[in-house]
Amino acid sequence: MKSQIIKELGQAGILLPQLVADGLAANDRIKVRLSTLQAASQHAQAPERAPTDLSPESRAAGLASADLAALIGGAHRTTNGRLAAPGLPKLIRDIEEDARAMIRAVAGGRPAEGDAAEKRLAAIRSAGLLEAGNDVEFARVARLTSAQETADSLHRLVMDLHKALNRMAADCAEEVLDGAHVYGLADADRPAVAAFMRGLNATRALKFDHPGLDTMATRSGGRLLIQNDIGTTDAHVMVIAVKDNAVTVTYTDVHLVRAKFFIQLFDDFAAHWSGLDRHSAAGLGEENAFFLVTGQFEGDSATARDDFLAALGAALVFLIDWNKARKLLRSWVAKDDATRILDWAARHRVGHRAFLQLGGNELLGSAVRNAAPNRIGFGERLDQALGRNAAIDFLKGALRASTEGLMAGRSVRLVRDQIEADLVRHLDRADSGPLAIVMRQLGLAHDVAAALARHLAALQAGRPSEGKLLAARAGRIEQKADRIAIEARQEVTRLNAKPVIEALVDRAEEAIDELEQAAFIASLAPDHIGGKPLDALCELCAVAIAAIEAAASGLAAAAEVPEGRQADAEDALAAVVRLMDTEHAADTGERAITALVFAGGFDVATSLSVLELARAIERATDRLAGFGHLLHQHIMTDLSA
Repeated sequence: MKSQIIKELGQAGILLPQLVADGLAANDRIKVRLSTLQAASQHAQAPERAPTDLSPESRAAGLASADLAALIGGAHRTTNGRLAAPGLPKLIRDIEEDARAMIRAVAGGRPAEGDAAEKRLAAIRSAGLLEAGNDVEFARVARLTSAQETADSLHRLVMDLHKALNRMAADCAEEVLDGAHVYGLADADRPAVAAFMRGLNATRALKFDHPGLDTMATRSGGRLLIQNDIGTTDAHVMVIAVKDNAVTVTYTDVHLVRAKFFIQLFDDFAAHWSGLDRHSAAGLGEENAFFLVTGQFEGDSATARDDFLAALGAALVFLIDWNKARKLLRSWVAKDDATRILDWAARHRVGHRAFLQLGGNELLGSAVRNAAPNRIGFGERLDQALGRNAAIDFLKGALRASTEGLMAGRSVRLVRDQIEADLVRHLDRADSGPLAIVMRQLGLAHDVAAALARHLAALQAGRPSEGKLLAARAGRIEQKADRIAIEARQEVTRLNAKPVIEALVDRAEEAIDELEQAAFIASLAPDHIGGKPLDALCELCAVAIAAIEAAASGLAAAAEVPEGRQADAEDALAAVVRLMDTEHAADTGERAITALVFAGGFDVATSLSVLELARAIERATDRLAGFGHLLHQHIMTDLSA
């Protein structure tokens, strides 16, 4: 009676908040009923599959779950190919009544929109889509629930009415609480709304200029309702019901993978989730389906409840344009890794909106064109050029640089330069893989030189030495080095590393070949070599070992230079200088041995073996000197850039 009197006085606007609440409640019911109709159609067409359980969603909307479960479980295909189910006529009548309740609510505040919606519903009725017979065509179910842009449907009408109700709720809000439009709250509701908004406001800035995240809250049916529109995508809404310390989350999304992503953000909470892939519309493509997810959280205190609400609010910004960001990242790394990067960005409150706003794909494309035009081919994924872990790390850095840059008001050019510099660093780190293989080669070279030194030292001490064993060991090492060189070249090709890396591989392999030749000659040399020739050969062999150690030291230091360590660059250059000095010492030693042989009266076997052994060792140091020149180039040209 009071409501009727208010209407007669022309003050019906005062009833609008409750009318909106009733319309939103009808929206909750009609979504579940449409899902029930879809589930019944699916079960009738595939009776071998277990019926969909909509009990959590039914209870959240205040519907009798047993009746809907009986309808779905009893759905079957009739002999004339139609859908029949117990209670089907009542379900269709209830769906129409829910739609009318929403229209009444919209008409109460926006008469023109209400009239337009009434005409749309009348057209749907006149098309026979809401006839409440004992059976219906399967095609009619698809038409009722379709969200296609090209044709009107009940589902599309409901979505438009829902948006209108959200706008009306904002217009008639009694107050704004921490950014949320609220009305009809009890005092006990306010801390819960404040907790949700605390989380939302902590991350809201990460959406930048994208619309969305509007929140409204009201008390209806003995519980607090909080609703957020998230972004601008149709059917992308979250409704939260709070009663005491219990929280029920109803989340709808057009993308199944994003719905799964959303749920995973709350793995630190003891929440139970249902739904996901059980609510796609039958006979529709992915873009015309929506997924309904329900979450239940029972807090043991108001603090636990509020922590969960804050986490819900903080997570929403990371859903805006999420699928757009995922598709973009998938062109640079594997599909699962793209999702992992977005998960990392959400958990570290970096987000992806800044990255998209500053250009996204163009940011990365520009970095590749400017920083590595010859290293990364057109259309080549970053994980192929950098390796999987390095590519993921680089893309995380790109998202962080974009967010920090846009937050600080930096120019797009400055952010792009930062991303390009980071790409160069990652490419240089990618070279460290082949460099590590080169280090293994130098280790093998050291093994051969050390074995040769031991052989000569044994001869010098007058002990017997097994030359054949020396040659066999050196041969095995040389074969192993060849296999490593092949592996290194494959890595260079796979990572599209700098050409100098492959040249370093070649010089190291050549040095091992010369040392293996020296070991072979030493195995054939007469045992009676002694005196000055043997002493000189021992000294020359020690020089070769020093050269290998200098090369290894320089290579190890160069591998650290991309990290920006000046001391490592200095160490690497100093090692190159030592390497050049050893090469000069080897030249001098080899010439001294040659002069000694020509001046002495040695037999032919001794003379030839001493000369050839000295020349082989000296050639190895020549190859190592070439290694040093390349390393110097790598440090001064490639790494300094």
